[in-house]
Amino acid sequence: MKYGVKVMPKKDVLDSQGRATELILSKAGFELTQCKVGKFIEIETTSSSTDLKKMAEYVLFNPLVEEIFISEIK
Repeated sequence: MKYGVKVMPKKDVLDSQGRATELILSKAGFELTQCKVGKFIEIETTSSSTDLKKMAEYVLFNPLVEEIFISEIK
């Protein structure tokens, strides 16, 4: 099975990379309301989705400032 793990900053955490990207795009004339920068990790495994969540919590994100979203990739 292939899974995608999306890691994004929590809503209340300052996303300086996202804000910088938003500023650059705005100055270039692009219209946007908000920009957030995160990361996407693709994992292929035979483990269960419970084990995948444990993997993600172990090393892929910082629960103090980030949140994860796990989905199956077909």
